[in-house]
Amino acid sequence: MTKNIMIVGVGGQGTLLASKVLGQLFVDHGFDVKVSEVHGMSQRGGSVVTYVRYGDKVYSPLIEKGEADFIVSFELLESARWVEYLNPKTGVLITNMMEIMPMPVITGAAEYPSDILNKLDVKVDSIDAGNERITNIMMLGRLSRYFDYPDKDWIDAIKACVKPEFVDMNIAAFEQGR
Repeated sequence: MTKNIMIVGVGGQGTLLASKVLGQLFVDHGFDVKVSEVHGMSQRGGSVVTYVRYGDKVYSPLIEKGEADFIVSFELLESARWVEYLNPKTGVLITNMMEIMPMPVITGAAEYPSDILNKLDVKVDSIDAGNERITNIMMLGRLSRYFDYPDKDWIDAIKACVKPEFVDMNIAAFEQGR
């Protein structure tokens, strides 16, 4: 059976590194893994989404609406933007409470929506991940609570994907998110 995880955020938050770590974890556990990334205006703070699919055999990297087992959102508005991809019966939205103002809000053309989480009719696990530099790995720490893999396996995947000089900081972020 194939499992589906979406990682969503804003350009510069590390969605690509998080998907790489997650893919490494699943490969280390013997799964077939497909990772796909979609960039919007990521260099200008726009939306970025990655799809991570794993199972015995995965034929496509894309996740259809209503099929994500987890959406890991690094920014609150991104949670609302992508929630329709979450399985409405069994899916879990793991979201950072951070608000990053999109360009229309910055220019005054729009307002940042209020009370976003109360408007979503899904299971939500929210966290204040704080520091933008470690949001990605802290959010993986939160996601790890839903898996039976030991912390060591997650840490090994982090070590395989992160530059050596940043490993300790990322392990601390993972543990804080967990």
